[in-house]
Amino acid sequence: QVQLVESGGGSVQAGGSLRLSCAASGRTFSSYAMGWFRQAPGKEREFVAAISWSGSNTGYADSVKGRFTISRDNAKNTVYLQMNSLKPEDTAVYYCAAKQYGVNYYRTYKEEYDYWGQGTQVTVAS
Repeated sequence: QVQLVESGGGSVQAGGSLRLSCAASGRTFSSYAMGWFRQAPGKEREFVAAISWSGSNTGYADSVKGRFTISRDNAKNTVYLQMNSLKPEDTAVYYCAAKQYGVNYYRTYKEEYDYWGQGTQVTVAS
C-alpha cells in the first residue's frame, strides 16, 4: 500500500513557475514508476509526465514538453514536477500516481496506475 500526498499548488500569473511535490509513504517507493496527471473542469484526466523507478527515463505530454520537468528523490520518497512558463490552459487539479513496475521505464495511461493522491489545484491567470 502506498499513500501519496501532493503539495505546492497555487495561483500564478501566466509565465510564472510552480514546483509540485508528491510525498509517498512506504519502504518500496524506489520500485514504483511515478506519474503526474491533471484534470481541468469538465475534462478527462490527462497524462502530464512520468518517470521510471530509477529516474533515468522520463516522458512528457506534448503540451508540456520543454516547460515541465519531472524528477524524483528516492531517498526522500518524493517526486517533483517543476512547471515553468505556465499558461492559463495549464489550470487544473494535478494528481500524483504510483505504479509498481519492475521495468525501469514509465507508463503514460492513467488506467495502469495503482495509487493516487488527492490532488493539488494549479490556477494560472492570464
